[in-house]
Amino acid sequence: MTKFALYVELKAKPGREEDVAAFLAGARELVMAETGTVAWFAVRFDKATFAIFDAFDVESGRTAHLNGAVAAALMANAAELLAAAPEIRQPSVLADKLPAGPSR
Repeated sequence: MTKFALYVELKAKPGREEDVAAFLAGARELVMAETGTVAWFAVRFDKATFAIFDAFDVESGRTAHLNGAVAAALMANAAELLAAAPEIRQPSVLADKLPAGPSR
């Protein structure tokens, strides 16, 4: 069962909303290479508000993701794309429902 998660809210700068959307869509390929990331979602709430939600079975998966390619790329482009610094929360997962996979 997943026990750890990340929730990162992102606010795009005016005029950069579609750039943030494209960045998040492109980040999927980087996340696919992360063996410790059980679930990953990039979502859009409105024109300028986005979020990333990830889930992990073990803390080391969450730590690896925080130190991985997506986080590095996001932080490298944050000043250009985002109206405010990303708000990173590290919740605990209380329950989940995920598709069965080879390692599940």
